[in-house]
Amino acid sequence: MRVGGGRKSDGGMRLEVGDGPRNQSLRPQASNLFSLQPPTSNASHLNLLRKLLLVAFCCGMPLSGAWAAEWTALPSIGVTGLYNDNLFLTPLPHHETYGLLVTPAVEFSGKTERLNVSSQVKGIFASYYGERQFNFFNLHLPFSIRYQTEKDMLGFTGGFVRDHTLAGELLDTGLVLGFTQRNQWTANPTWVRKITENLSFQSGLQLSDTTYEDGLRLGLRNFQLFGGSGGLLYHLTEQDEIRLSGSYSDYHTTNAPLSFRASFPGVDLSLTHAFTETLTGTVFGGPSFVSSSIQTVGGSIKSERLIWRFGGSLAKKFEYTSIQVNVARSIQPSGFGGLVQTDRAGVTISHNLSDALSASLNGSVFKTSSLTPSQLGATFPESRFASVTPAIAWKFAEWWKLELSYSYRIRDVDGFSEPVMSNGTMFTLSYNYW
Repeated sequence: MRVGGGRKSDGGMRLEVGDGPRNQSLRPQASNLFSLQPPTSNASHLNLLRKLLLVAFCCGMPLSGAWAAEWTALPSIGVTGLYNDNLFLTPLPHHETYGLLVTPAVEFSGKTERLNVSSQVKGIFASYYGERQFNFFNLHLPFSIRYQTEKDMLGFTGGFVRDHTLAGELLDTGLVLGFTQRNQWTANPTWVRKITENLSFQSGLQLSDTTYEDGLRLGLRNFQLFGGSGGLLYHLTEQDEIRLSGSYSDYHTTNAPLSFRASFPGVDLSLTHAFTETLTGTVFGGPSFVSSSIQTVGGSIKSERLIWRFGGSLAKKFEYTSIQVNVARSIQPSGFGGLVQTDRAGVTISHNLSDALSASLNGSVFKTSSLTPSQLGATFPESRFASVTPAIAWKFAEWWKLELSYSYRIRDVDGFSEPVMSNGTMFTLSYNYW
């Protein structure tokens, strides 16, 4: 058995393990919406992350494997200080919040002629100070793999995310929920089959399981989502492609006092056109048939409705600048214990001021409404949410970077006397070994 290591010229690390010849491979209560979770112990999470990082740093370096691939592990760590005058976007009396986040991470990747694998281990240790002190631990473990032959491509994306409801779920739905930790497992296998030079068949499955810590106290329900899709992609010309697909999704709560279930089969048609080499646009739309039911003591109550989903995006690249604009109406699962309709418009702009200095701007506007009829329970008033975040980043050394951002958020809900606003800043110092 041979173990050899050294630093690669591209900044990665290398470790070869082999036997034999050299280079051989191997509806919630309003009073609960703004509650905070009591601090929980991070000891077990800390020990787990320490072990993962120890393995990653010491043994997870590029391996020469059975596919004669070079595998890399790129570590990084960031320290972030933050301030927000209304972190939880609450209309109730509140205090300013200060926070400190420490974010160690390792990115893994491997590639051969046919196989491409990537993953990450990222922990977030957060301490917040204000009206009260509380600590929490978040964890991101995404994973993706793609295997390609001459006519087929098999893929998988998924993993585990532990975050809080004002992070991932807010960005997906534009909906402000009671503050608590969310755990989510996802698995999305895909298969693409090339039928002719211009025609291909695409299919995929969507599986997710979401739970909330102490969610019922906050009016949140755990849920699962299962779905699948299939369709055809046809390249009309070098600049145009058209896609026709059908999908089916099933949502159900797993811990609600009354079991709620909803399904929404749908059909989508999308068109993509490359105006130039640097300008591309896409439009899509189609109907979804939403069927909901809740099981009560007296029997099952059902509801059906038709929702049209649609959207579009436009992406433009300049020499030093890139701009992307998108609008969409979508159906999203929610911790409120039902489905929501989200209308979203967003813009992302990035600009390289120099080789070491870059600036960006992210903005989004949401309008969110419940797709669950009031007689079925889990519903809420229509809400509107908008955010804009300018940021600047300075890479002052080969592996070191400073980032400064400001975030303005505004939330309005039917029933509020006036909109709720928040202002926040974040300052991050990070070390990236690549």
